[in-house]
Amino acid sequence: MRQIVLDTETTGLEAGKGHRIIEIGCIELVERRPSGRRFHRYLNPQRAVDEGARAVHGISDEFLADKPRFAEVALEFLQFIDGAELVIHNAAFDLSFLDAELALADPVLGRVVDHASVLDTLALAREKYPGQRISLDALCKRLDIDNRHRELHGALLDAQLLADVYLAMTGGQGDLGLASSPGVAVAVPTMSSAAHAPVRVRHAGAAEVAAHEARLSAIDKASRGRCLWRA
Repeated sequence: MRQIVLDTETTGLEAGKGHRIIEIGCIELVERRPSGRRFHRYLNPQRAVDEGARAVHGISDEFLADKPRFAEVALEFLQFIDGAELVIHNAAFDLSFLDAELALADPVLGRVVDHASVLDTLALAREKYPGQRISLDALCKRLDIDNRHRELHGALLDAQLLADVYLAMTGGQGDLGLASSPGVAVAVPTMSSAAHAPVRVRHAGAAEVAAHEARLSAIDKASRGRCLWRA
């Protein structure tokens, strides 16, 4: 499964009033693990950044003056997200801006949902923590994710934090209980040994099958029925 954790920074709050994207940050997850691939661009919005927005992200008009316009990176962006599931916090906000930018660049490019599916972590958090604060900062605090280095908003930084929040909210990696115990060495066969060693098939015993089912049930409960191994 390929997912893209995405965030944007903008000149203001409403795309419908002509505000534009000034930064896009994307982190790729493959099978719920960071792949190391990223898409990160600062963009020239061809308009001034509102003072209120600048106070949030600290990005100035002068810094953006020599950056590419969205139209210049649109195809590269669409290629990066193509076929993936986008993980976005308050997806309606980012999608409204991205769709507006795509329309300005070239209407034939369509909308974001023509290229990728979308998972809104704000809706996920609202379901998981009803009545609680569910901003990205609040979720970092709730899930013990260190965001002390975040003095200002930034699309790539926020995408990195959101990736940690999303994995923690949906079971994370450590909660699977499949990691080796501390101090236990794991033997990794070399290519030469693997090529000559006979293949041995070891079938799970009744106790192992029961333990496996118990683990899946725990994951299913923690992720509210989203256990992929049972899909």
